[in-house]
Amino acid sequence: MLSHANTALREHLRVNAGRCRAAVAVVVDSQSVKPAETAAKLTRGYDAAKKINGRKRHLVVDTRGLLMMVMVTPANLSDRNTARDLLVRLRLLRPQLTLIWAGFACSGALVEWARHVLRLTSRP
Repeated sequence: MLSHANTALREHLRVNAGRCRAAVAVVVDSQSVKPAETAAKLTRGYDAAKKINGRKRHLVVDTRGLLMMVMVTPANLSDRNTARDLLVRLRLLRPQLTLIWAGFACSGALVEWARHVLRLTSRP
């Protein structure tokens, strides 16, 4: 239900701004964060690069910064591996997408994989 409300609001804001109702270009990135003390230890992981024991938020936003998708994982999971799962889900839900800008950790092999498997153009 919340997903439907978010989609309706995003589409409304895009149309009011003179943009196409459905985004064809998005930005994908992640952020490691410390969770609340009440968060279960099984849902946490250590991100050695950021020196954070916590969770990682993987976000997809349109070019206006409007939220399209969120995935939360333990912080120790690789951005590249998680990005594959995220991009597959995104492609299934939003087949009109053609261009994805990705954060630095999601470059290299992921770009080639997205190009060949999902028929997406990716930019690091």
